[in-house]
Amino acid sequence: MPIVQSRDNTLSMTGNSINSNHEDSRADEGPIEKFLPSYLKPFAAIARLDRPTGTWLLLWPCFWSLSLASNGLPEIKLCAIFALGAILMRSAGCTYNDIIDRNIDGKVKRTQNRPIPSGRISLTSAIMFLILLLTSSLILLLQLNTLSIWLGLASIAIVFTYPIMKRITYWPQLVLGLAFSSGALLGWTASSGSLEWPALLLYIGGIFWTLGYDTIYAFQDKDDDAIIGVKSSALALGEKAKKWIFIFYFITIFAIGLAGFVTGLKWPFWLALFACGLHFSWQLITINLKDSANCASRFRANSFSGGLIFIGILGDKMIN
Repeated sequence: MPIVQSRDNTLSMTGNSINSNHEDSRADEGPIEKFLPSYLKPFAAIARLDRPTGTWLLLWPCFWSLSLASNGLPEIKLCAIFALGAILMRSAGCTYNDIIDRNIDGKVKRTQNRPIPSGRISLTSAIMFLILLLTSSLILLLQLNTLSIWLGLASIAIVFTYPIMKRITYWPQLVLGLAFSSGALLGWTASSGSLEWPALLLYIGGIFWTLGYDTIYAFQDKDDDAIIGVKSSALALGEKAKKWIFIFYFITIFAIGLAGFVTGLKWPFWLALFACGLHFSWQLITINLKDSANCASRFRANSFSGGLIFIGILGDKMIN
C-alpha cells in the first residue's frame, strides 16, 4: 500500500509567533481518543486518528483500481488490506512529521500540546511507535504479490522527499500527488498481477486531483508560509489559482474517464463521474481562497469526490 506523508505538519508564522495549521493544532480530544485508555490517547493523537480526511484521500485511488481491475466485485481481503494499510501509513506519516518537527512544535502556541513537545510521548516512544506502524504496514504489504511489494517499497523514496520539497520547490503538491496516488498502481497490480494503461490513467488522474485539492489546502497558510519559507502551489499560482485548480480538476475527470472508457465501463460510472464533475464545479464556484475555513471545508469535501468515483466503478461491476 502507498506510504505517504500528509500536509498535516504545515506551519505558519504570524508576527512574532508561529502558528500551525488548524487541522493539526486542536488540543481537545476527538471521539476516538475519548474512548481510549489514557495510555493510548497520546498515540492516537500523534497518529491523527480523529482527523480522517487524509486517510480517505489516500484510500480512494486504491479502491478505484481494485474495483476497476477486478472481473467482478473487488476482493474483500484486498480491500481490507488496503484500508488498514492506508490508516497505518497515514499514521506513520503524521508520526514521522511530529518527530522531525519536535523542536519547532514546542515553541508554537497551538502545537505545544502535541504529544512529543508536551511530554506525553518521549522521542524514543515516538520512534518505536513509528517503527511499529512501518513494520505492521510491511507485514500487510508482504501479503500482496511481488510486483505490488516492489511498488510499495519504491514509494518510500517519494514519502521522505516531501518535507524537503516544501523548502526547495513551489510544487510540493506534485510530490504529494505522486505519493497519495500510488494506490492506483498498487491496487491494480494487487488485483491483476500486472501494470496496465488503465492503472496509469487512474494514477495520472489522482495526481492532478491531489494538485487541485492540496492547492486549496495550501491557501490556508499562503501568507504565513511565505514568511517562514515554506513553498507551495498556492504561492506559485497566486491570483491565477482558481483557473489552475479548474484545469487540474478537468484533467482529473478526463484521465479517470479515459480509464473507464478503455475498460468499457457503462452508465453507472459515467453518471458518477458526471456527479463528481458537478461536485468539483461546486467547489470552484463557492470557494473563497482568502477564507481559511472555506478552503478547509472544500478540501475536506474531496473525500466525497473520491467516493463518487468508487461508487461509479462499483456500480458498473454490480450491474455486470
